Amino acid sequence: MGINPFDVAKKQIDIVAEEMGLDANLTKYLKRIERSLIVSIPIVMDDGDLEIFEGYRIHHSTVRGPGKGGIRYSPEVTLDEVKALATWMTWKCSLLNLPLGGAKGGVCVDPRQLSKKELERLTRRYTSEIINFIGPDIDIPAPDVNTNAQIMSWMMDVYSMQKGRSVPGVVTGKPVEIGGSVGREPATGMGLYYVIEAMCEKLNFDLKSQTIVIQGFGNVGGTIAEFLYKEGCKTIAVSDISGALYSPEGLDIEKLLEWTKKGNYLKDYKDKNYSLITNEEILTTKCDILIPAALENQITQKNANNIRCKIILEGANGPVTTEADNILFSKGIYVIPDILANGGGVCVSYFEYVQDIRAYFWELDRINKELKKILLKAFEEVYALSKERKIKLRTAAYIIAVSRIAKAIELRGIFP
Repeated sequence: MGINPFDVAKKQIDIVAEEMGLDANLTKYLKRIERSLIVSIPIVMDDGDLEIFEGYRIHHSTVRGPGKGGIRYSPEVTLDEVKALATWMTWKCSLLNLPLGGAKGGVCVDPRQLSKKELERLTRRYTSEIINFIGPDIDIPAPDVNTNAQIMSWMMDVYSMQKGRSVPGVVTGKPVEIGGSVGREPATGMGLYYVIEAMCEKLNFDLKSQTIVIQGFGNVGGTIAEFLYKEGCKTIAVSDISGALYSPEGLDIEKLLEWTKKGNYLKDYKDKNYSLITNEEILTTKCDILIPAALENQITQKNANNIRCKIILEGANGPVTTEADNILFSKGIYVIPDILANGGGVCVSYFEYVQDIRAYFWELDRINKELKKILLKAFEEVYALSKERKIKLRTAAYIIAVSRIAKAIELRGIFP
C-alpha cells in the first residue's frame, strides 16, 4: 500500500505545531477538512455505453477567503489525495499572504482514454454536480494535472449558463479571450525560477553553472526547464510518464519541448547522445539542483539517502515525505518547500481573479513584477526564519503560514 498523502499533510501540521507550541485545540482544528463533496459523474460514451466516474471537491479552510485550488484528472485520484492537496493550498495561500483559502478537486479518470467530446461531457457534468460548491465568493477552481484552459472554459460556461450571466471569476487559468490573464500559463515555472535564483544568491552559487535534473516535463517542469535553458543552465535529465532522458553534456530543452508539445513521449525521442533512464533513476542522478515537478510522494524514506544534489526545488505538491525531509536535512540538502517554490501559479490565479472581478486587465510586465514581489517577500521571510531558528525551510514556511491561519481562527472565533 502506498503512502497516504493526507497522512503526510497531517504529520507536517504536527511537526510545525510542536515547533510553534501551538494550542492543541487549534492543531486539532487545522488537521480537519472544512467540507468534502463526493459526486458520481455519469457519461454516455461515444459508443453509447454508460460510464460512471467519481469526482471530488474539497475545502480545507476558508477562514481567510474563498477556496482556491486546481482540479486534476487522473486514474490515481483519491479522496485523501485531494484532501492533502487542499490542505497544502491553505498553507500556500497563507504563506503568500493572499486573501484565499485552500481547496482542491479531482476526477478519477484517465483523460487520455477519452475523446474530446467525452472529455467535454465529463467536465460539464462534473461542474454541474459541484456547482453549489464553487463560485467567485466561495471557491475558485483552476487547472492542475491533466486539465487546462479549455477545461476551465467549459467549467465557466456551465456555471455562467446556470447563473444566467457571464461569470468569468468562477475559475482561473482560462484563455485570455474569455477573462484569463496574460502570464498565467507559465506562472508556476516562472515563480520557480525567481525562487531558485534567490536561493542561489543566498548560498553564493552561480545559477548558470549548476547542473539541473527535472522530474516531470509538463506545464510546470517544461516551463522551468525552458527558463533555465534560456539562462544558459545545463539540464542533464528530464522525465515524463514514459521515462527519462539523460545526458551529462546537457539536453537541448527547446527541441525536447517541441517534441513533447506534439503529443510525443520522451522515450521515443532519438538522439545518440541521450540515454533512456527510469523515473526512479532520475531522482538519484547526481546534480546540483533537483526539481521534482510531477506528483506527490516521489522522494521517500526508501530513496532519500540516495539523493545526490545540493538543492531540491519542489515544483510538484508534496513530492517529499516527512521522513525523507528529515534525512535530506541531515545530509545538508536544502529543500525549498512546495508552498513557497510553486506558489507562482496560485499567485497569478489570484491576479486573474482580481482582474475578472474588476473587469480591468493588466499588462504582462505588471503581472511579472507583482508576482516577483510577492514570491521574494515570502522567500525572504522563510529564509530569515530558518536561519534564525536553525530549522528546515519547510518548517519555517509552515510556521509563517500556520500562524496566519491560527490568528484568523482566533480572531473569528469558533461558531457558535
